[in-house]
Amino acid sequence: MDIKNIFSAGLSLAGMGLVFGTGLAYASQKFAVKRDPKVEAVYDALPLVNCGGCGYPGCMQFAQAVVNGDAPATGCPVGGDETAEKIGEALGLEIETGEKFIARVKCKGDKEKCATKYEYFGLDSCISANMLESGPKACAFGCLGNGDCVDVCQFDAIHVNDLGIAVVDPEKCTACGKCIDICPKDLISLVPITQHVIVDCINEERGGHVKKNCDVACIACGICERACPFDAIHVENNIASIDYEKCTQCMICYEKCPTDAISADESRKQKAFIIEEKCIGCSLCKKRCPVDAISGEPKENHIVDKDKCIGCNECVEACPVDAIVMQDV
Repeated sequence: MDIKNIFSAGLSLAGMGLVFGTGLAYASQKFAVKRDPKVEAVYDALPLVNCGGCGYPGCMQFAQAVVNGDAPATGCPVGGDETAEKIGEALGLEIETGEKFIARVKCKGDKEKCATKYEYFGLDSCISANMLESGPKACAFGCLGNGDCVDVCQFDAIHVNDLGIAVVDPEKCTACGKCIDICPKDLISLVPITQHVIVDCINEERGGHVKKNCDVACIACGICERACPFDAIHVENNIASIDYEKCTQCMICYEKCPTDAISADESRKQKAFIIEEKCIGCSLCKKRCPVDAISGEPKENHIVDKDKCIGCNECVEACPVDAIVMQDV
């Protein structure tokens, strides 16, 4: 073997590598696409999980859209208000943040409450099961519990419980929307995190078979609608629906529902309490109360009847001297 030839070939390869490397380095500088520093600043403010919850393929595309004015600074569901504020700082803007939303699986028809049509043997997938007569559940709108939503959640925020119903962990949920998109029943929707009274059913059918198929189905009886003092719940398309902006979370609809289709966090139930030394007897609270739970004469201390009080908070908002507070039941 000729050492000179090997050495010469090595030098040639090294020289070619140097030439090509120099050329590539020059090309990378010459033809580099310069990024807008604002886009970089917005990108750095993002959580960088590339979940797609904002509606864009990734965080860089979202950052570009924000700078271009095509997407709102509050559009990152994962980062929430904190990220929106960082984006505002990066762009020199004051961002108005809103209430946080979380996903909610609107079904309570578990294995004990919902009847079945047949035993399903097949792929462990809600989408696959739904192709066979809308799945094995007698209720065509019920959660199938095969966990497609669990598989797509990047934040470990949704799980199928022991009774076969998907349940969202509000502390982990980022409202990215992936579980909403994957559910073949359209059972999952976003609700305000502070909303504790929710209709957990989407069955739009009507008739005796609805209750026969599922013990906790909404039967469109309208009792909740008639009981609500604030016109916050209505039966539309055979299903009760709550207007969250009107709802005071007094829980009357929950208490009156004959099938338990409405859920409420009873631990948050409150009653009004009047601070006597602050009350000026203006009677504004009395006039505002929708259930006549407050009594008292003008210019005298007023009293709340705890048995009548529904905890709607209306009197608190009416009181001009902050003499009324809400207390846990």
